[in-house]
Parts: sequence; structure tokens; C-alpha cells
Amino acid sequence: MALIQVDRLSKRYQVATKAAGLGGTLRHFFQRQYRTVTAVSQVSFNIEPGEVVGFLGPNGAGKTTTLKMLTGLIYPSEGTVRVGGYVPFRRETAFLRTITLVMGQKQQLLWDLPALDSLRINGAIYGLSDQELRYRIQELSEMLSLEDKLTQPVRKLSLGERMKAEMLAALLHRPQVLFLDEPTLGLDVNAQVAVRDFLRDYNHRYQATILLTSHYMADITALCRRVLLIHEGQLIYDGSLEGLLDQFAPYREVKVELGSSCDGAVLSRYGDLETLEGCTASLIVRRDRLTQTVSRLLTELEVQDLTVSDPPVEEVIGRVFQAGRVNR
Repeated sequence: MALIQVDRLSKRYQVATKAAGLGGTLRHFFQRQYRTVTAVSQVSFNIEPGEVVGFLGPNGAGKTTTLKMLTGLIYPSEGTVRVGGYVPFRRETAFLRTITLVMGQKQQLLWDLPALDSLRINGAIYGLSDQELRYRIQELSEMLSLEDKLTQPVRKLSLGERMKAEMLAALLHRPQVLFLDEPTLGLDVNAQVAVRDFLRDYNHRYQATILLTSHYMADITALCRRVLLIHEGQLIYDGSLEGLLDQFAPYREVKVELGSSCDGAVLSRYGDLETLEGCTASLIVRRDRLTQTVSRLLTELEVQDLTVSDPPVEEVIGRVFQAGRVNR
């Protein structure tokens, strides 16, 4: 049975409209008018226990709104959602012990106190014994390389250290479902890698289910085998990252180094010439013609080196959002 079940989930807001000028202000005060904004529309998907799923979309696509409905922070306008068998917006105690929500732009740790003090408060809230609290703090701090940082005031920690401390606080009650909204936002490359490694380790150790949103494609490619794409409130793709590349990037990049320089007219016979610098050229070749093209290059030209690569994932995702749909 799926751990997260979402069926035709929708969320609409009533937003007040106001015309410019004094007249518009007076009408807005006495006869306020509204328009309906659809943030999420008829979204359906299931997530199995232990899955790590990437949730992608441009700004304003409905990602955070969906996460807030899954965690019970807001009510859906239509549809049903169950997480671990619970209806999120009922906010039952057992449900709250099952999940956590980490938002990269929000913090729960007290700024002027050591992180350890906030962790003790969280432990009391979740009813952890002193012994169990110490064990969990030690375990998670070792996984996050934070052992010597927890006694420092939060304001003296670096951004990466604060994010890891926030992660520790959010996982202290050992939730089975993690909703992560931009957990590496603003972090440097080393801190991003550390957070990814921790999440991978936590997933393997506890078989936790993770739904992750991120604008850093490295987060998605490192952690997620499956991705959900949402655009203008609608789910436009649900499947593997590899399947998305195969479907929406029907070409490969072939870089070839020749023994002697060659003009563009000759190379253009093998594919779309993207760059040509001396003896090195980059060609764009359709996937269904790749084997034939590589064979011709090796047979007909003096090839010193040849590499074949997929286009960058960011480019493929961008094309999907520009099209606004994916053939399923």
C-alpha cells in the first residue's frame, strides 16, 4: 500500500483585486471584488515506502502549496490525500510524529541560544527520555558532522552548519516521511554535498520516504530515481529521470577530436554542428541515429578521441516546462 496517496488534489484561493488610483481604492474599500487563483489543479500520485522522489517545477508552479497540503498546514479545495493512513489536515498526534517538513528559507532553532537547547525543547515536546534524546542527538550529529557545533549559539554557525542543525532538529523524532522544500537553498557546494550524503544515509538507515523539492538539479540527480513535474498547478510528468531524458531529449552530444582539422561542411554531414575549434568538434545527433553516426565517424574520419553524453538535465527540464506538457 502506498505511504502517500494523492487523488485529484486541488487548491484555489480567493484574491482581492484593486484598480489603480483613488477611485480604485474607494471601490476596493466599499465593494471589494475577488478573482479565483488556482494554485494546484487535479494532482494525483502515489509514493511507496522508502522512495526518494524529486518534486520539480518553476517558481509559482504549486510545489510548496502541495507540500503544505500533504503536511496539513492548509486545507485542499478538492480531492483527497493520505499520508501513512492519516488525513493530514486533521493534525492527529500520531500523524505529526510520522512526518517532518524542512523548508530551506525557514528556521526553528532559537537564534541566540545553542542548538542543543532547542533540541532539548524538541525532545520534551516529543516525549523522549533523557537517555533516548542523548542517543539520537549523538547519532544524528555524527551523521551530520556537528558534534562540536551544538553548544555554540545558532547565530555563530555558518549557513551550512545552521542548515544541518535545522535538519537534526527536524529529524529528532525519527520521522518516516520527510517533506523537504529547498533544503540546500543558498548553501555552498561542499555543504550541499554534505546534506545530500546525510539524506542518502538517513534513507538507507531508516527506510524513510522523502519528497524533495529543489532548484539544484544536482540534488535531484544524486538522490532521486523518480521525479514529479508540476507546471501551472498541474502534474505534467510522473516517472523516472532517465525516462524523461529519453522522451524529451531525443538527441545526444557527440564530441570528436580529429587527427587533422576539418571544415564544418564535412562534419555537418554527420549531425548538427554545435561548435568547431581546430581539430575538436561538437555534434548534436538524434538518439535513433547515434550508433550509425558514430560508426561512420570512426570509419570515414581520422578520429583521435570520441565521447557521447546526454544534454544537461537542467536543459531538458527547462524544455519540459516551456512545452507545458509531456506525452505519457
